[in-house]
Amino acid sequence: MSLPLFFFYLFSAIAVASAFMVISSRNPVHAVLFLILTFVNGAGLFMLAGAEFLALILIVVYVGAVAVLFLFVVMMLDVDFAELKSGFLQYAPIGIVVGVVLLLELLLVAGSFVVSPEIAGGASLPIDATVENTRALGQVLYTRYVFLFQGAAAVLLVAMIGAIVLTLRHRQGIRRQNPASQLARKPRETVKVVKVKSGQGL
Repeated sequence: MSLPLFFFYLFSAIAVASAFMVISSRNPVHAVLFLILTFVNGAGLFMLAGAEFLALILIVVYVGAVAVLFLFVVMMLDVDFAELKSGFLQYAPIGIVVGVVLLLELLLVAGSFVVSPEIAGGASLPIDATVENTRALGQVLYTRYVFLFQGAAAVLLVAMIGAIVLTLRHRQGIRRQNPASQLARKPRETVKVVKVKSGQGL
């Protein structure tokens, strides 16, 4: 067995086991930690496939931001998961039916999946072996697909602003700053010069 094949089986086994632990862990903090382990092993598989950019993005974005945010939210909200799972059994039959339907669909897709021999030679862009994977991806994104790339960024920006607007709550009785009124006020409205005679001060 070669060394890359050994690491492929190692990363795959750990990824499958940790993914199973994500859905089977009773503690949500442990589930998020197993999710991080799954991402790390998935990044290892991408490195073996030669897609180092995807591997680093998986570590930086998903492990460094998304999974840590999940962990932070789970630890800060202090949700009573026992109360949430109290009505689990009454929805179990519907969940089983949906799961069986999804499993049948996956089996049908997997059974009818055929790899065409023309796919390898039908690449839309020529592959330059002298250029690194990350540099080639950047050249394609910022030249040929720059408008689609910027459009996706605009959609994400609008989604982020929408999420902030929907979750923003203005509670009554809380003093808030108004920077516009603070900057527009005049010195005579905020400063009062008092001439105190000698010996009459506090």
